[in-house]
Amino acid sequence: MKVIREYVNEMEALVARSVLEAHHIPAVVLRDDAGGMLPAMHLVYPVRLAVRVGDATHALRILDAPFEGDPYIDDLLGPDDAAGHP
Repeated sequence: MKVIREYVNEMEALVARSVLEAHHIPAVVLRDDAGGMLPAMHLVYPVRLAVRVGDATHALRILDAPFEGDPYIDDLLGPDDAAGHP
């Protein structure tokens, strides 16, 4: 396994893992926070996202790619909401 990213927030790591798994890249989130009892430990020991060594380059390309909106959702929201305006 190779650590490809570090996060202070566990939720960000879990979202990144979900993105990779949606692209058929197995990933694990590693954390040192006393089993969730000391979440502030993430400031000292960041949450790590790891993948297989052979998947590391592809995984980073996926995570670094610009976000593309979903046309179906954009149509539902309308032009103002889809652009991020209230």
